[in-house]
Amino acid sequence: MHVARSTGILLHVSSLPGPFGIGEIGDEARAFVDLLARAGIGSWQVLPLGPTGYGDSPYAAFSSFAGNELLISTDALVRENLLAPADADSLRRREGPVEYGALIPAKTAILAKAAEAFIERATPGRRAAFDRFVIGQNAWLEDYALFMAAKACFDARAETEGVSGATWCNYWPPELALRESAAMAEARDRYRRDSRRRKVLQFLFHEQWHALRDYANARSVRIIGDIPIFVAGDSADVWANRGLFALDARGTPIEVAGVPPDYFSEDGQLWGNPLYDWDAHVRQGFSWWVERIRAALALYDAVRIDHFRGFEAYWAVPNGEKTAREGVWRKAPGRALFEAVRAALGDDLPVIAEDLGLITPEVRALRDDFGLPGMKILQFGFDSSESDSGLDPWNGFLPHNYPRNCVVYTGTHDNDTTAGWLGRATVEELAFLAEYVGLGEREGWSESAEPDIPRLTRALVREALKSPANLAVIPMQDILGLGSSSRMNTPSTIGGNWTWRMRSGDFTEELAMKFGAMSALYGRGPADDAD
Repeated sequence: MHVARSTGILLHVSSLPGPFGIGEIGDEARAFVDLLARAGIGSWQVLPLGPTGYGDSPYAAFSSFAGNELLISTDALVRENLLAPADADSLRRREGPVEYGALIPAKTAILAKAAEAFIERATPGRRAAFDRFVIGQNAWLEDYALFMAAKACFDARAETEGVSGATWCNYWPPELALRESAAMAEARDRYRRDSRRRKVLQFLFHEQWHALRDYANARSVRIIGDIPIFVAGDSADVWANRGLFALDARGTPIEVAGVPPDYFSEDGQLWGNPLYDWDAHVRQGFSWWVERIRAALALYDAVRIDHFRGFEAYWAVPNGEKTAREGVWRKAPGRALFEAVRAALGDDLPVIAEDLGLITPEVRALRDDFGLPGMKILQFGFDSSESDSGLDPWNGFLPHNYPRNCVVYTGTHDNDTTAGWLGRATVEELAFLAEYVGLGEREGWSESAEPDIPRLTRALVREALKSPANLAVIPMQDILGLGSSSRMNTPSTIGGNWTWRMRSGDFTEELAMKFGAMSALYGRGPADDAD
């Protein structure tokens, strides 16, 4: 993947401002695109768009192919006469973080009403468009709609019975969990109406999203998406494709995914996702992965693949462990997989490799042999815990060590905001940073010095923009100079994550133009300048 020197902003759709409790793919999204275009900012990077599951994480979706219905534009449903204005008014909330506990039941009920209205009175042209969508997406849509309809029923029963942690493999009737023919036929009949509603919502989501992407592309803004390497165990992906995952006879994972102790956690990160049966993928010519990436590239102009190193080797933790400490590395057929993807989708894959963590020469070779840009995180360059020798001018995360074919971020969704990170940096780290960016000499810093965090935050953003990296992507929180309370996610924690939202008026025309001018100063132009 080659990208001309350019700039992007990292902001998930859910973090857009708006009156309905969560960012949506409607008017606010277009207004954001307009600001990016006027400022000459060529890319908008988002997190995964799948329907969020456990912990509201976009990295634990109920499907790798479906869209998150909560992001559907409420105003667009009113304009199509699928909702009354009073329905939209019932969703209105004060701006602030996403309150999933209140939002999900409220918006789910409104969306069901809109889907019913579509089923009952859509025009012949709209019905034909829906039918074309169902036929075109049938490979995943039928299973997803049935899975979600059945899940809603069994989740409600589990709640009544006081059962927590109910999933398809540990709570559903075995005959349905294992997709026996008679049970599947009965389920399709029982959940027919609910399944159809869910297909309608997927149609509306995909229609709105493609319209937004077309709108962005017409203004020389490209959208960068995100593919989690692993999928959630309680998902339509695993339920419908058990043979592609390392599961026992009932569908329970034998081992689960994670990473060993690292920068983010001394116990490692225990993600809990089922692992792939890579031999099965090899036998199928990696067709599931090819279609997954093909579907993502139908949504985005380029994709970041999370935990790229897992394609070379992955950390396998016995199911039931409390931490990720007790695991082993197992090899994965990444080279064969990407050869299959390249054969199906073209040689110049628009893929960014998230190559953070314990990266070996084999992982670098896999990344470089397929021409994939890796990632650089500025915060890691000034964090003494990132290098065995402390603050090190040869640290690969310092800008002067970057290759051109990479993407630099001040931080990602898993990092603290830059202002938050600076607020807890050591005196030594702050001194090294200040000296590096030219704001002060090392000996000028002491424990009694009060660091100018807003100034240092701006300096780090500037370092990203002037670095050799072809693409510089800055999280919106760092453009706004926000602190730790605006952090998107803290790895290995449950609760309080994924809720941050920008407020209306935060990203002003003046701020956008200032950021765009800074980008242009360092030779970063819109995405349509790419080779």
